Amino acid sequence: MDPANVNRLLVVDDDVEILSLLKKFFVQHAYEVEVAAHGEAMWAAIARVRPDTIILDVMLPGESGLSLCQKIRAQTGIPIIMLTAMAELSDRIVGLELGADDYLTKPFAPQELLARVRALQRRAGQQNSSGGEHSRPILTFAGWHLDITCRELRSPDGVMIPMSGGEFDLLVVFLEHPQRILTREQLIDLTRGQGHDAFDRSIDVQVSRLRRKIEPDSKRPDLIRTVRNGGYMFTAKVGRS
Repeated sequence: MDPANVNRLLVVDDDVEILSLLKKFFVQHAYEVEVAAHGEAMWAAIARVRPDTIILDVMLPGESGLSLCQKIRAQTGIPIIMLTAMAELSDRIVGLELGADDYLTKPFAPQELLARVRALQRRAGQQNSSGGEHSRPILTFAGWHLDITCRELRSPDGVMIPMSGGEFDLLVVFLEHPQRILTREQLIDLTRGQGHDAFDRSIDVQVSRLRRKIEPDSKRPDLIRTVRNGGYMFTAKVGRS
């Protein structure tokens, strides 16, 4: 297999049985799998193999998964799926606020995790079987430039703005549907696929994070407006170049 086409997965969990199970399962589905039981081993694995996706448990010895998620996101846009034994809504919200792309509560079926990983990789353009995205133009709005192929967002003064996969997908949806009211359900379907088990607040969190990056004043948003009892609307004109 061409090394460039290998899907590299990093699983971070202090449960030895889970690491063994997931490694065996994903190897059977043609993934190259690295495992780590704590933050130090995680950073070593990231430096060694540069994974395409990270599966990160919240409860880890030493530094928590939430703290590690925040640090990963500050350095890279690698998609992150958080695992937690807690089903608390606030816990999931914190993870999304810190830059996680998706969440899965233990116990879970490996097949569901596989579906989530594949969905994230499709959205991140990591499936090399389709070259459609490479022909898509650069989208512009209010002086900003979003390069779809390189997945890069640049501010009006040329500064590259780091984005999580979820933020990128959400911005693309808004740019492809300008001046239209999109409900939370529509945004979930368009960014994560129909039938995804998501909760409304997750979209609110992603919108809030996106606003902090592109709005002159995120507390008084103008580009992404909230429509009462409706959802959200992207107000700027969108160009293609």
